[in-house]
Amino acid sequence: MSNFLDDLFAKIFNTSGNTPVNHKENIVLKDVDREKVRGWMQTEEFRELVAKIYKSYHFKKAQIEEKPQVHIFDSIYAKGFAISYDEPLNEETFSLLFLAFAQRVLALSYRQVSFDRKMEEINGKVKVTEKFYFKPPLKALEEGELISQLYGRISVEKILTDNQPSYLKVLATFYSDRLYQDPKPYDQFLDLLFDATTDGQK
Repeated sequence: MSNFLDDLFAKIFNTSGNTPVNHKENIVLKDVDREKVRGWMQTEEFRELVAKIYKSYHFKKAQIEEKPQVHIFDSIYAKGFAISYDEPLNEETFSLLFLAFAQRVLALSYRQVSFDRKMEEINGKVKVTEKFYFKPPLKALEEGELISQLYGRISVEKILTDNQPSYLKVLATFYSDRLYQDPKPYDQFLDLLFDATTDGQK
């Protein structure tokens, strides 16, 4: 991945025109990376890290700052959080946690719609966003039955700025269409996402 980023950084900063460079491509998660993150999710390091982040999340709701710093998004149609790159995260656990969150969402019966990488130049800095996007599973419905949206549509993002880790973001966006049931409680989604003692299924 570093060679890919280095090449794109060179193209961006060697561009003679003033048009910002934007690049987007699909990603395929390698089996070796999938197995690595699954193994890591069985370790004490993972359990301690998610417990600390979840603690930081609840402290943030009480207006108390902890490391790593957590930012909360809360609106009628979307809820989520972002985790700043800070202690005790390092570059490896930052990337592993991103993949672990994606694995947890899959364990909740979601289907992966896309996994892509976007690079864009913003105010002289290069922002790279890797993003998983998930939707509830498709299933046959009885006549008059509303569609289950589970916890809504879920996105999991990893953001780098100038090739340095910046933050992770998890966002649940709710369907407002009358064809859908109300979403399940967001707090339940968080409990399952951060529960390091199970495989995330319920």
